Amino acid sequence: MNRKKMIRTSALNVRLAISVAVLAAATFIVPAVIAQAPARFLGTVTSISGTTLTVKTDAGQSYQVDVPASAALKRIAPGEKDLSKADTIQFSDLAIGDRTLVKLDPAATSATPQALQVIAIKQADVAQKQQKDREDWQRNGVGGLVKSVDAASGVIVLTSGAGATAKTVTVHTTSASMLKRYAPASVSFDAAAAAPIDAIHAGDQLRARGAKSADGASIDAVEVVSGTFRNISGTVISADSASSTVVVKDLATKKQVNIHITSDVQMRKLPEMMARMLAMRLKGGSVGGAGGAWPGGGQAGGQGAGGTAPAQRPAGGGQGGGQWTGQAGGQGASGGDPQQMLSRAPTIQISDLKRGDAVMVVATDGATDVTAITLVAGVEPLLEAPAASQSLLNNWSMGGGSGSADAAAQ
Repeated sequence: MNRKKMIRTSALNVRLAISVAVLAAATFIVPAVIAQAPARFLGTVTSISGTTLTVKTDAGQSYQVDVPASAALKRIAPGEKDLSKADTIQFSDLAIGDRTLVKLDPAATSATPQALQVIAIKQADVAQKQQKDREDWQRNGVGGLVKSVDAASGVIVLTSGAGATAKTVTVHTTSASMLKRYAPASVSFDAAAAAPIDAIHAGDQLRARGAKSADGASIDAVEVVSGTFRNISGTVISADSASSTVVVKDLATKKQVNIHITSDVQMRKLPEMMARMLAMRLKGGSVGGAGGAWPGGGQAGGQGAGGTAPAQRPAGGGQGGGQWTGQAGGQGASGGDPQQMLSRAPTIQISDLKRGDAVMVVATDGATDVTAITLVAGVEPLLEAPAASQSLLNNWSMGGGSGSADAAAQ
């Protein structure tokens, strides 16, 4: 064999060895990838193809799972935890939008993970439960900024409302109270996780639901959700609809802050007259008559409908369905409540913001990069009373609990 032929033969052998090695490695890699899939996951069905479901978790991860005929499929009512009350369903009963808890078959060896059990909650049932829970939060909820926390006694003191309507609310918790806390950089109620009372700090925003006293000054809480958020007052440097980002110069820190605008954000612009009326009200002035009454509205100091703790906008329902309208203001339905006035202010888009516009923002906590919960423009008069104005926004803007029925599927 001549030298050239020997070289070609050696090269061929090397390539063959490499190919065999790659195939052998692939044989071990595929099972490893499958093994990394979680043994169970909870999320929303985003697509159905043949017998395969694609489920997207609340964390944004998508998983494909094959549902064989041997898998146990159950449907349960939102909030129900007793699987003995679940109904047996067929694969054809599953639909896009359903909430599902998938348990994988550890013995399956196919390339696509196989389900051992699927527990589903109908999308319509989830929406109905969420609506009922929102109404309950509105009827039996209070909220505001945390003034103090006594972990030993389970007592949390809130300041609620703004300006002349500010009040103190005492929240009583017990070991039976469900305490949740928003995830960092999240405005999603569904992403809130269980947390002890000592995770709550002065300055946090908090919402509690339970049995309120007759005067609304205290509440025995069955559920509490809290979080740390940031207030920003400043002027717009730039607004980019393409990147859904508004850059604002914070008047307090003199630094630029990148504010990300998601589909859940509330964006309003106050008409000049409304802004002046709100500013006067927050500074303790009287507008439109004796006793601090608003034009056409009720007396100041009455109890509103809501509180504070941000949450994601319910799908298909707009912001109104999921927001707590705040606890500041009068009882009149025709315009006395500052929170209601804010709710009636015109909505705006990023493209409506111009360089130099004054804005007030409630956002996730962060130094230079935050996600907006609420952005209100046309606020020049309100900047004369910034503390009261931010309290007003906090109480108005924080969305209500979505009443997620995920607990039933866990």
